[in-house]
Amino acid sequence: MAVPILTPTSTTSSIVLASAGNVDNVNSSTNLLPFGIYTSSDFKEGAKDQVAYTYKKLGGDVLDVELTEYQVYAAYEEATLEYSYIVNVHQAKNVLGDLLGNTTGSFDNDGVLKTDSGSDEVKAQSSEKIQLSYPRNEFEYSRRVAHGAANAANIGGVETVYSASLDLDGDTPTQDYDVQTLISSSAATSSSLDFSDSNLTTNKIGSRKLLIRKVYYKSPQAMWRFFGYYGGLNTVGNLANYGQYADDTTFELIPTWQNKLQARSYEDALYTRYSHWAYEIKNNRLRLFPPPVGNGPTKIWVEFSVKTDAWHEESDRKSGTKGVNNMNTLPFENVPYENINSIGKQWIRRFALSLAKEMLGQIRSKFGAIPIPGADVTLNGSDLLSQSKDEQEKLREELKTVLDELTYAKLAEKDAAVADSVNKTMASVPVPIFVG
Repeated sequence: MAVPILTPTSTTSSIVLASAGNVDNVNSSTNLLPFGIYTSSDFKEGAKDQVAYTYKKLGGDVLDVELTEYQVYAAYEEATLEYSYIVNVHQAKNVLGDLLGNTTGSFDNDGVLKTDSGSDEVKAQSSEKIQLSYPRNEFEYSRRVAHGAANAANIGGVETVYSASLDLDGDTPTQDYDVQTLISSSAATSSSLDFSDSNLTTNKIGSRKLLIRKVYYKSPQAMWRFFGYYGGLNTVGNLANYGQYADDTTFELIPTWQNKLQARSYEDALYTRYSHWAYEIKNNRLRLFPPPVGNGPTKIWVEFSVKTDAWHEESDRKSGTKGVNNMNTLPFENVPYENINSIGKQWIRRFALSLAKEMLGQIRSKFGAIPIPGADVTLNGSDLLSQSKDEQEKLREELKTVLDELTYAKLAEKDAAVADSVNKTMASVPVPIFVG
């Protein structure tokens, strides 16, 4: 039987990668790209050039490459996004400790900050490109820890401290007072107690636990009784029977810090040595010793704070609990393409080529072999897939390794090492003796 003569209508594959890209095609494919995030002219030029690079690297001059240029554009976009992701994670490691509690924002499906709604801070973040900024060292995490310690020690912090006064009746002395019940009920009716803060309402107290910080019935007036009417610093009496009146001959010249220590000591003495009254608190129940009778105090003042959840933020002040709390809420958008330098763009080219190789491997793996007259053509799909996976992993690790060596902490270590080396070098340099 005679061998049939094949007359195919075409001798080339219906899908063949062009030898060069076209900016017009990139423009028309913007809406066809998976995300369409990068639309600048610089990105389009880079995507166009990636087609020629891919064509050459995959041997398009010798054998057809079964890819479209639109697939190369998609690979280039994905590579840019991957670079942006790794760089943003690196920057998050650098600055998260300083940005905790700062204003965050809402993001669309492309990871872009929404500016049509929200605060002025959010709108400013979008225009300032926070992910490209070099923030100040604020030590926000350490500061928040210090605030908690200051709250507990009653020496500051961010927790609001209120005060209220309780009227005492010397004719019918009462020794025990349920401060929790008195303050909670009075905040609801605003009648029984005298509050120093008119904004203290039942909505802020309710059944929440009160933390009693201080109980007193008169001001120690240490400034007047200790410093006297002279009122100056650096000159003060020696604390021996020293009150409103003093012998000028006892004045001494001392540093300011000693003034502070002596004033604190004198104030403590007023609370303990000179006071005939004491108290104890058990579960916010106040007991006075001795029971106030006769000419005793007529009013007791209580300083307290309202225990709330650690993530609660009062409406009349902002403490940053609704701001940045981890890497997920950092106001980082995708790194703009025009801000990626030559180092980054070369990484993007190599990663995009690996992605194109992966796509080609997927296509060729659909057919293990193609029968032709007298033989079979075996395709290299599995080899391409294996190579592309290894290349992508190596490229990611390469970029992460470089960035980990460039964290702010690592840079500080290198600066310290350089300074030490310079000091050692200068130590061996002879110092000439100056002869006048």
